[in-house]
Amino acid sequence: MLDHRVTAYLADTCVFFQPWWLEAVAPGQWDVAVAWRGEEVAGVWPYAYKIRLGRYRLLEPPELSFYLGPWIRSSIARTTRRLSEEKDLMTELHDALPEFASFHQWFHPRVSNWMPLQWKGFSQTTRYTYLIPDTLDIEALWGETETNIRTDVRKARKELEVVEHDNAGQFLELQKRTYARHGMAMPFAEETFLRLDSACVKHSCRTILSAEDSLGRPHAAAYLVSDSTTIYAFLRARDPDMKRGASALVLWAAIELASSQQKAFEFMGSWEEHIERFVRAFGGRQTPFFEVTKMNSRVVQNYRSLWKLTHPHG
Repeated sequence: MLDHRVTAYLADTCVFFQPWWLEAVAPGQWDVAVAWRGEEVAGVWPYAYKIRLGRYRLLEPPELSFYLGPWIRSSIARTTRRLSEEKDLMTELHDALPEFASFHQWFHPRVSNWMPLQWKGFSQTTRYTYLIPDTLDIEALWGETETNIRTDVRKARKELEVVEHDNAGQFLELQKRTYARHGMAMPFAEETFLRLDSACVKHSCRTILSAEDSLGRPHAAAYLVSDSTTIYAFLRARDPDMKRGASALVLWAAIELASSQQKAFEFMGSWEEHIERFVRAFGGRQTPFFEVTKMNSRVVQNYRSLWKLTHPHG
């Protein structure tokens, strides 16, 4: 069980860092590394893991998760001292992680300095998301969207209405149709999604928006999650047999919702080319984040040797 001071610290971080979220997507297979300064928490590093062959720990994102990694307290110190503090805290958090065979996480965009981990043998790939940090002036945001988006939204509004509802099952069915159209299986288990949805409802952090026609048929939908500062377009779905403009209409409605709550808005999954092209047209700020990996060569070698012994035909 987490120390109450750690829980309080996590409450002011990203929604994906919350203990209840991690328990929903990785039941019993997560923990938090902590850096202390006296009696105060100075940094945390949530992680999820899987155990292979009874002993080898793989630190990797569970399904229906996204950002994990270090979250260090903000500092107003001058640059040289701040970087020194970051190095010390990052090193302390790293040393508090369990031994692992492999490591893979997407760090939150607020992490801009991963150099202390480079010295520990980690590697990183720069990814990009799109973020609207200030949604207050919705008219200005509308003016910054590309012409094709405004056209799609206007056309869709003539035939569709965006409604907010609590039917997670309906959203799930729309997701299934989206992936089936591309000949793909769902990238997450239905059981995990429903467990996470229940947790999100309990913590009042999810909204489902659906663009529906006069017959109540959903054309597109967005599953939004939020924390104290940001609304995330966590999952999106579209009926491939319905009008394409519905996706733009729903996403714009999500931005309007963020504006009404005076929160930032983050588009997610933006590194895939066709998705990037679509969300970029809404005028968000291209924002880098780090995909960080490491293979523990000694542990992996032992793991592979044991795997061959226990799976002679695999």
